[in-house]
Amino acid sequence: MFFLNQAGTVLEMGFIYAVVALGVYITYKILDFPDLSVDGTFPLGGVVFAVLLTAGCPWPVAMLASFAAGCLAGLVTGVLHVKLKINGLLAGIITMTALLSVNYLIAGGPMVSFSQESTMLQNGLTDGLPRLGSAYVQVAFTLLLLAACKVLLDLFLKTKSGFLLRATGDNPQMVTQLGKNIDNYKMLGLSLANGLVALAGSLYCQYNSVFNSSMGTGTVVIALACVIIGCVIAKHIRVMKDTTGVIIGAVIYYAILTVAMLLLGSDYTQLIVAVLFVLVLVFDSGLIGRAVKKLFRRKKEGGDVRA
Repeated sequence: MFFLNQAGTVLEMGFIYAVVALGVYITYKILDFPDLSVDGTFPLGGVVFAVLLTAGCPWPVAMLASFAAGCLAGLVTGVLHVKLKINGLLAGIITMTALLSVNYLIAGGPMVSFSQESTMLQNGLTDGLPRLGSAYVQVAFTLLLLAACKVLLDLFLKTKSGFLLRATGDNPQMVTQLGKNIDNYKMLGLSLANGLVALAGSLYCQYNSVFNSSMGTGTVVIALACVIIGCVIAKHIRVMKDTTGVIIGAVIYYAILTVAMLLLGSDYTQLIVAVLFVLVLVFDSGLIGRAVKKLFRRKKEGGDVRA
């Protein structure tokens, strides 16, 4: 029973952070843009959802509003970067810092609880089920939304605008030669990415039935780790799309994080996240692979000498 509970938690949280990772994939892998505003737009989506839901707004509308709020926040980062010529890293930090106050003002305090309200994850269908059954129904709902986000993103990237968005990160000169403004596509990518992040923030709040102003801490680190793991997996499985790899990477990362927290305790969560991120970066750089090859080479050479 304990294993089933933990597995359900890993899957649901992995799927939620997979939505975040899909957004970060757009900025990190497609645009090659260091967007740190994610730590602000994740709780922004949560607070917009929580406030609208408690005001009597239906949850589908509240989730769409969360997505729109994230898109607006991403657009602000884009405007700071492309119109005001502020460094991309600093533009994201400015937006993230501003959102700390904006989120608090929207919430009217550090927390907003909506445990009695009907949401996508807490509704009449889940209320009548046992706790374990309810948890896995929530996993299924989260997976359906994640699948919709992935399919829509894949379809968008196949369009002309999606092609130009990818070209903006890979070959901006070509976009300019085609008579297109790369600044517009940067803002489009940042808006779409942060919209997905904010949508994931609304999902995270539904999972906990409460908005907490500190819920965005470390989100960008976790999402980057998921993206890196996913892209490494997709690179070695040629038939797999990067977006699919990102989803798998999110589940793997959260499974490792959960095991580490069970062994060390939740008090060390941020330290565990930091250490895992370092390990992911080292793995992505190929340092581990080179070290293993070097070790085997030394053993082989030692065996040849003894022979």
